[in-house]
Amino acid sequence: MFELTGFQRDVLTVIAGLEKPSGQTVKEEIEKEIDEVNHGRLYPNLDALVENGLVEKGQLDRRTNYYALSESGREALKNRRRWENDTVPNLTDD
Repeated sequence: MFELTGFQRDVLTVIAGLEKPSGQTVKEEIEKEIDEVNHGRLYPNLDALVENGLVEKGQLDRRTNYYALSESGREALKNRRRWENDTVPNLTDD
C-alpha cells in the first residue's frame, strides 16, 4: 500500500464501501470530502488500481463500467489498517 498515492488509497477505500460502483459513483463519493475530481485524474487512477490487481473492472451496460475490490485489494486495505492501528494505537475520538 505504500506504493499507492493517497488518492489511490482513497479510491480503494470508497470502492470497498460500495457495491460495484460505477466510476461516476466513486467520483461523487470522493467529492463529498474534497473538491471536484476531474475524469483525467479519476480514471487513470482507477486503471492503475485495476492493473495492480487491487480492483476488478466489469461492465454494467454498454456505457458503464463497475469497479469492485479484489481479494488482493481487500488484503491491502486490511494490512494498511492494521499498520495504522499499530503505528498510532491510541488515536480515538474523545
